[in-house]
Amino acid sequence: MVGTLTHRILITGASGFVGTALLQLLEREHAGCEVFALGHGEGRRNPIDLRDRDAIDDAVREIQPTALVHLAAVAAPSDARNEPRHAWDVNVTGTMNLAESVMRHAPEARFVYIGSSEAYGASFQSATGPVTENAPLRPMNVYGATKAAADLMIGQMSYDGLRAIRFRPFNHTGPGQSDTYVVSDFARQVAEILSGKREPVIHVGNLEAERDFLDVRDVVRAYVIAAIRDSETGPDCIYNIASGQPRKIRAILDALIARSGIDIEVRADPERLRPNEIPVACGDASKARERLNWTPLVPFDQILADVLGYWRRICSPR
Repeated sequence: MVGTLTHRILITGASGFVGTALLQLLEREHAGCEVFALGHGEGRRNPIDLRDRDAIDDAVREIQPTALVHLAAVAAPSDARNEPRHAWDVNVTGTMNLAESVMRHAPEARFVYIGSSEAYGASFQSATGPVTENAPLRPMNVYGATKAAADLMIGQMSYDGLRAIRFRPFNHTGPGQSDTYVVSDFARQVAEILSGKREPVIHVGNLEAERDFLDVRDVVRAYVIAAIRDSETGPDCIYNIASGQPRKIRAILDALIARSGIDIEVRADPERLRPNEIPVACGDASKARERLNWTPLVPFDQILADVLGYWRRICSPR
C-alpha cells in the first residue's frame, strides 16, 4: 500500500536521464516507497558494475527489493556500435546477473526489464502500421541486438519463476537528455544559435525517417505502475510504450526552428547518418493502455518547448 514503506524499489541506472526522471516521479508522487538507487555518481551507494556478480548479489541480498527496475545499459546506439563487446557484456550478461540474483535472494520481487523498440529492427520494414508486441525481434544494430537478447532471456527466465514485466519503449526525450539523441541535439543547436555561440546553421543527418516520440515523464509513469501496482507478471507481460503517432524528423526540426523565431540554415552532415536506418518506426501501445491503464499525457508541442527551454538555460550567458 502506498503511504507505508512496503515498496522497496531498486533502480539500476538511476543516475541516467530516464533514471533521474523515475526518481523524481517516485519522490513527487509515491513518497511511501523506499527507493534504492544504483548508478554511477550515486551518493547513497557506491557504483556497482553489473558485470560483477558478487557485488550484485550482495546488493540484492541486502536490499531485499519488492521490485527492481532495470534501466542501466549501454544505451546510445553509437556507443554500442563503437564498443560491441562491452555492450553485450553490460546489456546481456549484466541483466542476467541481476535476474539470477533476484531469483535467488528476492524471488517475490517484480523484475521490470526496460528493453527497447530497437529490438524490432527489420520488423518495422514489413509493418503496415504500428507494430504490436507480437512482431518478431529482428534487430539491425548492435544496441538493438543486445536489448533483444536480454528481452528474450528475461522472457525465458519468467517461465522459471522470475516475476518479470518487460517494456519496449519507443523514442523518448525531455529536459536533461544527452545531445546524442536527435531532439536534444537539434534543440541544443538552436539554443546555441539563439545565445550567439554559433552561426545560424544546423547540421543534420537523415530528416526523412519517421519515429514515435514520447515524453520521458510519460514513460517512467509506466515503469512505476509495473513496480508498485499488483498487476500480472510473467511471459506474456510485454508492453510497448509508444504514442502510435510517427513523426518525421524534418517536422520536428522545423517546429524547433519555428520556435526560435529566426532564419536558420539546415545543412546535411554525412557523419550524422546512421547505418541500417529504418524509414518508419511506430508502436501500438494498446496492450499497456488496457492492462496497465497507461496512456501518454504530455502533448508533443510541450515536449519540444521543454527540451528547447532546457538547452536555452544551459546555453544562456552566465
